[in-house]
Amino acid sequence: MSTIQLTFPDGTVKEFPQGITALEVAKSIGPRLASDALVAKVDGRVVDLSSPIESSSPIQFVTPPSPEGLEVYRHSSAHLLAAAVLELFPDAHPGIGPPTETGFFYDFFREKPFTEDDLKKIEDKMRELVKADLPYERLYFPKDEGLKLFEWMGEFLKCELIREKAEPVFSVYRTGKFLDFCRGPHIPSTARIKAFKLLSVAGAHWKGDERSHPLQRIYGTAFFTQKELDAYLAQLDEARKRDHRRLGQDLDLFSIQDEAGPGLVFWHPKGGLIRKEIEDFLREELLRRGYQLVFTPHVGRLDLWKTSGHDSFYRANMFAPIRLEDAEYQLKPMNCPFHILIYKDRRRSYRELPMRLAEFGTVYRYERSGVMHGLLRVRGFTQDDAHIFCTPDQIESEIAACVDFAKLVLTTFGFDRYEVELSARDPAHAQDYAGTVEDWQRAEGALENTLRRLDIPFKRMEGEAVFYGPKIDVKLIDAIGRPWQLTTVQFDFSLPARFGLEYVGPDGHVHQPLMVHRALLGSVERFFGVLIEHYAGAFPVWLSPVQAVVLPISEKHMGYAREVTEELRAAKVRAELDDRNEKLNARIRDFQLQKVPLMLVVGDREAQGRGVAVRRRDSGDAGFRPLGDFIRELRDLIDRRLTKW
Repeated sequence: MSTIQLTFPDGTVKEFPQGITALEVAKSIGPRLASDALVAKVDGRVVDLSSPIESSSPIQFVTPPSPEGLEVYRHSSAHLLAAAVLELFPDAHPGIGPPTETGFFYDFFREKPFTEDDLKKIEDKMRELVKADLPYERLYFPKDEGLKLFEWMGEFLKCELIREKAEPVFSVYRTGKFLDFCRGPHIPSTARIKAFKLLSVAGAHWKGDERSHPLQRIYGTAFFTQKELDAYLAQLDEARKRDHRRLGQDLDLFSIQDEAGPGLVFWHPKGGLIRKEIEDFLREELLRRGYQLVFTPHVGRLDLWKTSGHDSFYRANMFAPIRLEDAEYQLKPMNCPFHILIYKDRRRSYRELPMRLAEFGTVYRYERSGVMHGLLRVRGFTQDDAHIFCTPDQIESEIAACVDFAKLVLTTFGFDRYEVELSARDPAHAQDYAGTVEDWQRAEGALENTLRRLDIPFKRMEGEAVFYGPKIDVKLIDAIGRPWQLTTVQFDFSLPARFGLEYVGPDGHVHQPLMVHRALLGSVERFFGVLIEHYAGAFPVWLSPVQAVVLPISEKHMGYAREVTEELRAAKVRAELDDRNEKLNARIRDFQLQKVPLMLVVGDREAQGRGVAVRRRDSGDAGFRPLGDFIRELRDLIDRRLTKW
């Protein structure tokens, strides 16, 4: 019998019979590994434990709690969901069921809608199938034979996928009565799934095409332990309380109007005040850090985006061009071509570099109606955009300055945790990226060197780069532990070449500058949505649209209450006077619901002592304060943009 040699992660090499399965290898090491292993990595490829190993190679077993194992575990949970649905509802036709960052979903075509009661029945059936310990059995079919089988089953969605994507011989997984066209891999059996929960059902369309089959998407999540699942469900419950769409309406911050169209944001006065504070802070910092503020049009000739390459690489996310008498025009999906035109407007010298152009630029991108979500996914939004033109020897210091700027922004707005990712290209799909291999190696090296020099931990994300260059993404972690992708610093060697950008160097010769795209908030709208949820609408004093409200105890205290309000406003505090003829406790409760940070009660004692009785939103009664002292303390809090009193 032929033998093979398998190399384990610790460097140990062992000999096994050719064709041994990964599970048998795990058993040879020990029963604990055999019971914990979900899948194996053989020669870098993730495979089922039932897969035979035919040649000598490195081997590694994937076990909980690894992220790679969790992805496979959730994929198998999606198959479990589909198996349960088909047992209960034979009229349902499965589409696709991938894992996601937070769980899984499966799409079904079914004329009758699924109900909340149905979800409970499906979840109970899933538990039955877990107890049945059904194997995830991998089968192989020649394409014609497999297609005939799925046609006979009446699974028209699967047939379409097989025609488009199946290899001449393709894999199918069987879980109970459920048969699925799937590349896998999967965990050994349903009994390995310990903790799961179905969350909701929503509408979807086949392949995301609104003209195609309407589908029902069942969302769920799965974790290795019940404790992890319970923690996630608690986080979901907290997230529902913090939902920026509900709070935006309750606090009168913004709206999205059907009459105007989906994905277009209307900033109401209170939301507009917060936006002003956000932008004022950033503009001050931009000027302090040597940026120059620019303003550019909302529309330009389509040829600009043909030159930039966006019309080829990004067309699906752009609105249709507008035909005018002289040319086709495009609602701008990004600001970079316009900033490039400002740079190109005259000949540049190396003495002008780095040139940092910044703009709060509104852009327009086509998002399908099914994916738009409040402020987080919209069709029109404003980027805090900047483009830095620099020489090769300046690039690393400019990237470092961008990262430092990002850290300041996060801490100023009360985010003290973040994660950093370096998105690189996928060498196997070179056709999807602009530039040469040497360009990419230089660019990725510059970003990586900068992060290492700053001693910032990062995760390298292969294949996640944009088409024109690698990038650094900073994900903030909000108050309930959720990551949000906002800040990005992108290297670009493509657009300077495409637009023929030049500068005259100290040698008197013409050179091509390098370019950095940089957005710290990502977009003002998305950042505001995250900010609402982070603070649950209870913004720090410096950001609150109403910073203090003055509450006279009775009509006879109204005169002094007006004096207090006027002094606060003279000190540039956003203060309001509540002159309603209602009980004090009811008025306090109203402003507590409106999340006003400071309520200043005035009565006989306060009028006589020229002070205020301070009530804080978060801690209640804070006692009497002389008015002058209180205003100085409050003004200091606002000026320093402190997030805590």
